[in-house]
Amino acid sequence: MRDLLVFFLCLFLTVSCFSVQSDGMQNAAQDPQFGRERQKDPTEEKMERDREKALNKQRQTSLQKDTDRLLQLATELKEYVDKTNEHTLSLDVIKKADEIEKLARSVKGKMKGN
Repeated sequence: MRDLLVFFLCLFLTVSCFSVQSDGMQNAAQDPQFGRERQKDPTEEKMERDREKALNKQRQTSLQKDTDRLLQLATELKEYVDKTNEHTLSLDVIKKADEIEKLARSVKGKMKGN
Protein backbone atom coordinates (compact mmCIF):
# COMPACT_ATOMS: atom_id res chain seq x y z
CA MET A 1 0.00 0.00 0.00
CA ARG A 2 2.85 2.34 0.89
CA ASP A 3 4.51 1.59 -2.48
CA LEU A 4 1.30 2.43 -4.30
CA LEU A 5 1.03 5.73 -2.43
CA VAL A 6 4.64 6.60 -3.32
CA PHE A 7 4.01 5.67 -6.94
CA PHE A 8 0.95 7.94 -7.19
CA LEU A 9 2.76 10.75 -5.42
CA CYS A 10 5.66 10.49 -7.92
CA LEU A 11 3.21 10.34 -10.81
CA PHE A 12 1.37 13.42 -9.52
CA LEU A 13 4.62 15.38 -9.12
CA THR A 14 5.80 14.39 -12.59
CA VAL A 15 2.53 15.43 -14.22
CA SER A 16 2.57 18.69 -12.27
CA CYS A 17 6.11 19.47 -13.41
CA PHE A 18 5.25 18.86 -17.06
CA SER A 19 2.15 21.00 -16.72
CA VAL A 20 4.14 23.90 -15.26
CA GLN A 21 6.80 23.53 -17.97
CA SER A 22 4.26 23.60 -20.79
CA ASP A 23 2.61 26.71 -19.33
CA GLY A 24 6.01 28.36 -19.18
CA MET A 25 6.68 27.42 -22.80
CA GLN A 26 3.40 28.98 -23.93
CA ASN A 27 4.27 32.22 -22.15
CA ALA A 28 7.75 32.12 -23.67
CA ALA A 29 6.24 31.87 -27.16
CA GLN A 30 4.22 35.02 -26.52
CA ASP A 31 7.22 36.93 -25.17
CA PRO A 32 8.94 39.24 -27.70
CA GLN A 33 12.29 37.66 -26.91
CA PHE A 34 11.06 34.32 -28.14
CA GLY A 35 9.90 34.92 -31.68
CA ARG A 36 6.90 37.18 -31.42
CA GLU A 37 7.35 40.30 -33.49
CA ARG A 38 7.63 43.41 -31.41
CA GLN A 39 6.16 46.77 -32.32
CA LYS A 40 8.57 49.20 -33.98
CA ASP A 41 8.71 52.72 -32.73
CA PRO A 42 8.36 55.62 -35.23
CA THR A 43 12.09 56.42 -35.26
CA GLU A 44 12.95 52.82 -36.19
CA GLU A 45 10.36 52.88 -38.98
CA LYS A 46 11.73 56.19 -40.30
CA MET A 47 15.29 54.86 -40.23
CA GLU A 48 14.21 51.74 -42.09
CA ARG A 49 12.35 53.78 -44.75
CA ASP A 50 15.39 56.07 -45.16
CA ARG A 51 17.68 53.06 -45.53
CA GLU A 52 15.39 51.51 -48.15
CA LYS A 53 15.26 54.83 -50.06
CA ALA A 54 19.06 55.06 -50.02
CA LEU A 55 19.39 51.47 -51.27
CA ASN A 56 16.85 52.11 -54.05
CA LYS A 57 18.69 55.26 -55.09
CA GLN A 58 21.99 53.37 -55.16
CA ARG A 59 20.39 50.56 -57.19
CA GLN A 60 18.93 53.09 -59.65
CA THR A 61 22.32 54.77 -60.10
CA SER A 62 23.94 51.41 -60.70
CA LEU A 63 21.24 50.49 -63.24
CA GLN A 64 21.77 53.75 -65.13
CA LYS A 65 25.53 53.18 -65.26
CA ASP A 66 25.08 49.57 -66.42
CA THR A 67 22.52 50.44 -69.09
CA ASP A 68 24.80 53.20 -70.42
CA ARG A 69 27.57 50.61 -70.62
CA LEU A 70 25.17 48.20 -72.38
CA LEU A 71 24.38 50.84 -74.98
CA GLN A 72 28.07 51.48 -75.53
CA LEU A 73 28.81 47.76 -75.90
CA ALA A 74 25.90 47.24 -78.28
CA THR A 75 27.09 50.13 -80.41
CA GLU A 76 30.62 48.68 -80.49
CA LEU A 77 29.21 45.26 -81.39
CA LYS A 78 27.25 46.80 -84.27
CA GLU A 79 30.42 48.49 -85.54
CA TYR A 80 32.38 45.20 -85.35
CA VAL A 81 29.66 43.30 -87.18
CA ASP A 82 29.45 46.00 -89.87
CA LYS A 83 33.21 45.59 -90.47
CA THR A 84 32.97 41.82 -91.01
CA ASN A 85 31.60 40.03 -94.01
CA GLU A 86 29.69 36.80 -94.46
CA HIS A 87 32.82 34.66 -94.38
CA THR A 88 34.61 36.14 -91.37
CA LEU A 89 33.57 36.49 -87.79
CA SER A 90 35.93 38.35 -85.52
CA LEU A 91 36.84 37.00 -82.08
CA ASP A 92 36.14 40.53 -80.80
CA VAL A 93 32.52 40.15 -81.87
CA ILE A 94 32.11 36.98 -79.82
CA LYS A 95 33.82 38.52 -76.77
CA LYS A 96 31.69 41.65 -77.03
CA ALA A 97 28.51 39.57 -77.29
CA ASP A 98 29.50 37.59 -74.19
CA GLU A 99 30.20 40.80 -72.28
CA ILE A 100 26.82 42.20 -73.32
CA GLU A 101 25.10 39.01 -72.20
CA LYS A 102 26.74 39.09 -68.76
CA LEU A 103 25.92 42.76 -68.25
CA ALA A 104 22.34 42.25 -69.44
CA ARG A 105 21.85 39.44 -66.92
CA SER A 106 23.26 41.67 -64.19
CA VAL A 107 20.88 44.50 -65.14
CA LYS A 108 17.94 42.09 -65.18
CA GLY A 109 18.83 40.82 -61.71
CA LYS A 110 19.11 44.36 -60.36
CA MET A 111 15.76 45.27 -61.85
CA LYS A 112 14.19 42.30 -60.10
CA GLY A 113 15.78 43.41 -56.85
CA ASN A 114 18.24 40.52 -56.49
